Amino acid sequence: MKRIFCVVVAICMFAAVDAQQLTTAQPSPTQTLKQNFGLASIELSYSRPSLKGRTLFVDLAPYGSVWRTGANNATTLTFADEVTIGGKKIPAGKYGLLSIPGQNEWTLIITKQLDVTSPEAYKQENDVVRVMAKPMKLNDKVETFTIQFANMTTSSTDLQLLWGNTVVTLPITTETDKKVMAQIDNLLNKDTKPYFNAAMYYMDNNKDLNQAVSWFDKAIEQNPKSVTAYYQKANALVKLGKKDEAKKAATKSLELAKDAKNTNYVQLNEKLLSGLK
Repeated sequence: MKRIFCVVVAICMFAAVDAQQLTTAQPSPTQTLKQNFGLASIELSYSRPSLKGRTLFVDLAPYGSVWRTGANNATTLTFADEVTIGGKKIPAGKYGLLSIPGQNEWTLIITKQLDVTSPEAYKQENDVVRVMAKPMKLNDKVETFTIQFANMTTSSTDLQLLWGNTVVTLPITTETDKKVMAQIDNLLNKDTKPYFNAAMYYMDNNKDLNQAVSWFDKAIEQNPKSVTAYYQKANALVKLGKKDEAKKAATKSLELAKDAKNTNYVQLNEKLLSGLK
């Protein structure tokens, strides 16, 4: 009897150890995306179910019902800085992303709730903003539910939901320009002034180019051997239509680049000068 007992214990211990070693893949794997956006970032966490022969909007994410916009746990968005969605400013923080699919129109919801995994758990009073979105048809079928950031600019992005032959878009914006301009105003009143970066921002964003040239000159005063300051000043002058002044700046940048054995800027300046002949 004692021997039988020992055998049974040994079998149970083996089964327990074997079970502890078993690891299986998630049917709806979790994905976390962190996207740099504006001057901060957006982090998305969601789980990705696949169709597996099931009917979308009937068996999965049925029309007219609150959906967690994924599987398993609640789908969340974390904004590291203030953003605007649906015309409403949303403070930095972590929020839930819910949706109500519809044949002709979806309701996309940003909520304070971070635990909605079923329609019954949803409380509308916790909505931060609701946005109505028209679903668009995809040519190619998406088997596994996908959320992605698309059409990125310095101050806007589209959060896209793709599944089956449907894509739904949630536009998100942020006041990048306002924040950068405030930084420029603040930093240019300090001892170490970022003239070069301020000039580059003005040039890249089609602001006052004469002001950009003035700041490039001040950046050159800070560092008279700055290859990049002379080169970018030349680019700004080209945009202003001041070719002769642009040639002088590019020629100076070329000389400095050769002295520094900076082959990249030698080529860039030679190309710039060839276009000014």
